[in-house]
Amino acid sequence: MQEIEAAVLEYREIFGPENFYLELGAHPNIPELKIVNQTLIDLGRRLKVPCVATYDVHYLKAEDAEAHDVLTAIQTNALLEDSDRLTLKIDDFSLAAPEKIVEFFKDVPEAVENTQKIADACDLELELDRWVFPNYQVPENKTPDEYLAELTWKGLDQKLPGFDETARKRAEYELEVINKKGFAPYFLIVADIINWANSRGIITTTRGSAAGCLVSHALGITQINPIEYNLPFERFLNPFRPSPPDIDMDFADNRRDEVIEYAVQKYGSDKVAQISTFGTMMARAAARDVTRVLGYPYGFGDKIAKAIPFGSQGFPMTIENAKKISSELSVLYDSDPKVKKVLDLAEKLEGCARHASVHAAGVVISPTPLTDYTPLQYDPKGGKIITQYDMYSIEPTGLLKMDFLGIRNLSILGIAVELIKQRRNIVIDINNLPLDDKKTFRLLAKGETMGLFQLGGEGMTHYLKELKPTVITDIMAMIALFRPGPMAVIPEYIARKNNP
Repeated sequence: MQEIEAAVLEYREIFGPENFYLELGAHPNIPELKIVNQTLIDLGRRLKVPCVATYDVHYLKAEDAEAHDVLTAIQTNALLEDSDRLTLKIDDFSLAAPEKIVEFFKDVPEAVENTQKIADACDLELELDRWVFPNYQVPENKTPDEYLAELTWKGLDQKLPGFDETARKRAEYELEVINKKGFAPYFLIVADIINWANSRGIITTTRGSAAGCLVSHALGITQINPIEYNLPFERFLNPFRPSPPDIDMDFADNRRDEVIEYAVQKYGSDKVAQISTFGTMMARAAARDVTRVLGYPYGFGDKIAKAIPFGSQGFPMTIENAKKISSELSVLYDSDPKVKKVLDLAEKLEGCARHASVHAAGVVISPTPLTDYTPLQYDPKGGKIITQYDMYSIEPTGLLKMDFLGIRNLSILGIAVELIKQRRNIVIDINNLPLDDKKTFRLLAKGETMGLFQLGGEGMTHYLKELKPTVITDIMAMIALFRPGPMAVIPEYIARKNNP
């Protein structure tokens, strides 16, 4: 007891008498807790340390107890019938009504009052729904807007020597929109990262609607002239779009970490982190997991899982919907009590976070320490720091997610360029390859697409053999069409191409 008293006094000294409490738990079915509570009450009165009433909550409603027990068994790789497993079945750990807590602590009402006192003392204000950008250092006596304009005109002079009035007006319009929206720092940061990577021989590219931005082209962010291909700027950014621009930066995957490290060194290790993502329990996996912990045979769970249809991209299948559209599953559910038990429990568990990991591309950079905007944690599989907010939760904080995506195909291109230089003493400029090479189009028409980014899949290869592309715009059209929805018109496009 002397050691306990010494520890209590030490903590009170560290945190201050007004900030340190002894916690009392409220679970009447745990007899040991009553002894612990009384010991703490006596200790607090003797040392003049206040107590605070708490209630350990692990699920919302009492009827969720069984589902929580199953989830615990899944997490600990145990069976419900195991006698030595971790379980909370000893008491109700749902969210209790205030009256229940007050009744439990009726002999120490000050503990409940202290709970409210602590709640009242918590004062956190989060400024949401505004964008914050890293502190990009511009030359002295220049604003980010002015420096962006300077780099844009300089870049246009280099990329489009003697550019015409159309390009000038387009650049002026884009700069006006960018500056009015306050996004100049974002463009400067992305351009700096891309140009640094290029200067180190790291193969990079950008995809998506950013290709429609002439300013991006002038800064070296993109490699094509949007005017030449009649690409609209407004699909990327316009005065009425509330969300910020989104430029997906692709890097050779074997050197992506170098780019992230550059950002860390430039902006500070306390201001750069990758974003977390959460793997969740999907319908089929939940059914299999529940079957296992209930002790049913593997084949039983496999039969249930296979009766659950697959969802579509972006729309995962739920057990609720599966029971409506799968007659096989519906019959199993209605006729077999064991199947009903599995699916009812699995339905409560689907969507629960299963594990945290690192987002494949997302990185945030903040102007001040990241802890001003988001909680942080260690990557469960490594030592790097990641945000605890995922990509959807990070957006309201104002931090802008940047995508640093590692692409294997770019690594292959980089290695190929290096090998050609070593063995044939030929320097290949990957950004200035001819777009009308007939041999290349013949290879595509023959279906020799293995290893080609976005063209190497079986479906795309099949269509390319039918299309027999002859110009770069044929490839552009196929990539645009090869996705759910427009994919249905690919045969018509091919027919019109071959029979104009």
